[in-house]
Amino acid sequence: MKRLIAVSVVLASLTAGAYVLPGGSILRRMATAREEKHLSAFRVEGSVIYSGTAVQEAGAALNVPTDRPDLQGDGVLSVKIPGRCRFDASSPESSSKAATVQVSGRKRVEGKELPAVSALVAQVCALLAQDAGSVQDTKLAQETYLQGLGIDTKRTSLARFGGEVTYVLGDPTEGKPQFWVYKDAFRPARVRYTDTAGTAWDVRFVDYASPSTGDWMPRTVEVWRAGQRVLRFTALKADNRSAVPDKLFTP
Repeated sequence: MKRLIAVSVVLASLTAGAYVLPGGSILRRMATAREEKHLSAFRVEGSVIYSGTAVQEAGAALNVPTDRPDLQGDGVLSVKIPGRCRFDASSPESSSKAATVQVSGRKRVEGKELPAVSALVAQVCALLAQDAGSVQDTKLAQETYLQGLGIDTKRTSLARFGGEVTYVLGDPTEGKPQFWVYKDAFRPARVRYTDTAGTAWDVRFVDYASPSTGDWMPRTVEVWRAGQRVLRFTALKADNRSAVPDKLFTP
């Protein structure tokens, strides 16, 4: 209860006396900022840390011991715009691999599924790899997607995330579906939702000012499940100029 009150006080103090853009304007500016990057494809290589309940899942998928609080591995995120995304998970301790592929909203898994990886792919594909042909169409597509997660895109407020001011689309009450956008740069900050199985997810996009990714991809993507961080993907090398092969996304 104290936490809920504290969150409400922070939101109220930020919003009081400040003009908050409507949801449609926020999404339109986000789509414009993304279009200005002129991205068609990108590849990100990095390290993955599995925590909590994801340790057992990753151990089973990658065939590595799980007698530790955290499990470290490698990950490669491949994206071809619009809407084609792939994440390859591996471990230096084993030759086993697992991958989640999403094409036009349809998911395919190679090997054993890692739910946290699937959550990462779904949100990266929807929020960083969307291009419906024009700013307005992209804005409408993302609005429809967010509403599908239960987010009230017409309701907006302000909050802080990682020391930065963000717009919050959705009911500001703790635990409700929400989409957060960094106020100054109009880049996705986090998305909170509950899936059809009743599991609460929180996917966070952290640090767009990294030398490894520039300002087009966050250096770190975190996946939280039921209030516990279960995955952290940190970019070590990123490339948005080389071609990404179509075969990565086909069975």
